[in-house]
Amino acid sequence: MENPSLSQKIEPWSIDAEAALAHLDSSAQGLSKAEARQRLERHGPNRLREKAPRPAWMKFLDQFKDLLVIVLLGAAILAGAIGDIKDAVVILIVVVFNAGLGFYQEHRAEATLAALKSMLAQHARVRRGGEVLEIPAEDLVPGDIVLLEAGDRIPADARVLAAHNAEVAEAALTGESHAVGKRADALAPGEHPLAERFNMVFMNTVVTRGRIEALVAATGMETEMGRITGLLESAEESPTPLQVQLDGLGKRLAIIAGVVVTLIFVLGILRGDPLVQTVMTSIALAVAAIPEGLPAVVTVTLAIGMHRMAKNRAIVKKLSAVETLGSTSVICSDKTGTLTLNQMTARKLFYRGRHFTVSGEGYSGEGAIAAEDDFPAPDYQPLLAPAALCVDSRIRAGELIGDPTEGALLALAMKGGIAPDSLSESRPRIAEIPFDSAHKFMAIFHRDGEWVRMLLKGAPDVLLARASHHLGASAELPLDDTARAAFEAENARLASQAMRVLAVASRDIPAQQFDPANDLMAWARELTLLGLAGIIDPPRPEARDAIRLCKLAGIQVKMITGDHAITAAAIARELGLQGAVLTGAELDRLDIAELSRHIEETAVFARVAPEHKVKIVQALKARGHVVAMTGDGVNDAPALKNADIGVAMGITGTEVTKEAATMVLTDDNFATIVGAVKEGRTIYDNIVKFVRFQLSTNIGAILPVLGAQLLGLSTPFTAIQILWINIIMDGPPAMALGLEPARPGIMDEAPRSPKARILTLPRFWRLLAYGAIMALGTISVFFHGLQTGEKTYALTLAFTTFVLFQFFNVFNARAEHGSVFNRQFFANGKLWSALIGVVGLQVVVVHWGPAQEIFRTVDLSLQDWGLAGLTAASVLLLEEARKLLQRLWQRQTKPGAPHPSP
Repeated sequence: MENPSLSQKIEPWSIDAEAALAHLDSSAQGLSKAEARQRLERHGPNRLREKAPRPAWMKFLDQFKDLLVIVLLGAAILAGAIGDIKDAVVILIVVVFNAGLGFYQEHRAEATLAALKSMLAQHARVRRGGEVLEIPAEDLVPGDIVLLEAGDRIPADARVLAAHNAEVAEAALTGESHAVGKRADALAPGEHPLAERFNMVFMNTVVTRGRIEALVAATGMETEMGRITGLLESAEESPTPLQVQLDGLGKRLAIIAGVVVTLIFVLGILRGDPLVQTVMTSIALAVAAIPEGLPAVVTVTLAIGMHRMAKNRAIVKKLSAVETLGSTSVICSDKTGTLTLNQMTARKLFYRGRHFTVSGEGYSGEGAIAAEDDFPAPDYQPLLAPAALCVDSRIRAGELIGDPTEGALLALAMKGGIAPDSLSESRPRIAEIPFDSAHKFMAIFHRDGEWVRMLLKGAPDVLLARASHHLGASAELPLDDTARAAFEAENARLASQAMRVLAVASRDIPAQQFDPANDLMAWARELTLLGLAGIIDPPRPEARDAIRLCKLAGIQVKMITGDHAITAAAIARELGLQGAVLTGAELDRLDIAELSRHIEETAVFARVAPEHKVKIVQALKARGHVVAMTGDGVNDAPALKNADIGVAMGITGTEVTKEAATMVLTDDNFATIVGAVKEGRTIYDNIVKFVRFQLSTNIGAILPVLGAQLLGLSTPFTAIQILWINIIMDGPPAMALGLEPARPGIMDEAPRSPKARILTLPRFWRLLAYGAIMALGTISVFFHGLQTGEKTYALTLAFTTFVLFQFFNVFNARAEHGSVFNRQFFANGKLWSALIGVVGLQVVVVHWGPAQEIFRTVDLSLQDWGLAGLTAASVLLLEEARKLLQRLWQRQTKPGAPHPSP
């Protein structure tokens, strides 16, 4: 039976192996098959909990909860009520199209959990009743003894009982950039972060070296992986800034349209206008007042931006995430593999009493070794050949097979002109001492004529203690106190720069005295210390520039990592990140409110667990930031899910992270994010241009009708003309605004506040002014037409003037602050094509017989077209005059003020 003490909270890493076996009521022979079956019934399968799927029809209906969508459905019904079936159908198509795009998003949580599930080991080797068996991983129970070897994916969280030269790659879970040695000793009393529990192995990490025998301590949702799954389940997606903006805009437009249309309807009835005509005009104005093209333009603009970003190696899975990235004010980035290469690289050498710097990153062998003094370069062979031979790893076509630290030594040898493969073939090893965390070095032996050469690499303090000589400037010298102190000082100097320091040593043994069957450790003394190598996971070369550009764009970058604080701080300095460092232990002592007060001045978060990353994101969001989180490991997935936008690495990223993210970088390049930010800002900028154009036209359509009613004139448009204007302004010109190129200086501005409104009060007054100019011009030509011709002529002249107003008004939308007559005036060819098309269609509507019957128009003379064109141009000329006066005023009052961007 299972030990009752299991109900007590005793961490298996805090007790020795024998006590852990007793606590889980197991033994070195493993559980009996009968006991394993009972525990499987009690604990359940070793798999992750799955979220109950939401019915597809409910997911689809959820897409229609947005207020603007509801208003658009109402507009479709109204359009159908006056017989405009075409407009009603177009509105419905737009609404259903948007619903279809949003439908996919509901599947993402389920896909994330499915990806986590697929990562579990399918089978596991266990010892049960003294017999070694291979069983499905989901049948594992607490108390099982699992047998692991290099290459195995660990199937559950387990307490190490025995380890033989074992190392486990935990970067995907803890952020550690190099494999972690495992041993069976109990940890000292106290709290220990996940990354420091050397006597535990965790589900979904991989054994990279040696063999492990471990006691299963937790399965399924009780594992660290299970906790991550729980965090993903609890993560709530907040609406993007754009969704919030459009929802608020929809509410305001519905109120404004309702009030104005009601007022026009009441005035029409009071004047005694025919009821049917008044109703049709009111409904047509209601349709025109609602920007049904807004969702379509937003969708198309985001989709085009998504396509452009994909070509630039950033794949966006969610349309609205493009805009969210554009308003990002903080990027929280994982260090390993995102800001750094995740490829250990030798950066410094201490050899023959001299200092050397090593250039180049990764395992390609590109780079060089350069002395930091002015003396000639020495022969590197005595140091680099032993370093390249004393490894179990290989590099093939720039790809490492084996341990990252050994990969750094192999690449270092290549930079020194040594071919490791040829070297190892010419000097086959005849014996070896494998690396062990107890003695902290590795040694190999190979025959060299009458001698057996012993080559070692390991911890500097260990090899220094076993050494009697060292390589001096030109010869081998005794290791006196001065030389020993120099090595100790250099080891401390490199370690203070967050480097992992390895020492390389050798010993020559007479061949007749060497017997590989004897105790090889006896030869690990009286060594000659050859040199020291400082190794680090270096920053990506382009990451520093990307961070600098982020600063110019007003975006904070925060490094979040599972690595040690010293390592993280050193990398941060290289990257140009300035600020305080907080550790996971310190984060545990802070609640969200306290963390929010310190988070602005903190640039680095070290030794963090998945919960800490989520906490950091929540604290930033509490400060009003729009947060992007980048990462590549399983440990990043919950934070990516909680952030406003999650950015996953496409090459090194796990499937879990890619599913949890809204954007995937196919080149794993932090710098790609800067281009994505620019694209996001451009997209939002273009959406604002459309909104300005749309609303000024809406106002311009309503005010002439309202003004005519108040002045005692008849309505200057027919219902069908109003709907035609509605199609014109929601059609190609409006869509083409979404294709505008980025305006100059867009990346020199601070991020837009998520609370900022699309329709600010100053912007509304400008749009009202545009509408008033269009209304005044339209009513003026309408009155002129009534004075010089029939009503149909007056209607045609007013109708044409208003359509031409849109031709000129679109340029006001393109440049809100600076002059529209800039270098980008002809940059958007699609917009010019759309505008020419609109004018051509208006010519057809005015002069083609069948269209005249539908729209109640008559032919206009060239003089009439000239009058309509000049009147319409006033909306652009007056706005350009206003902006010119504003610029002149700013130069007078603020002589050093920058020229406003368009």
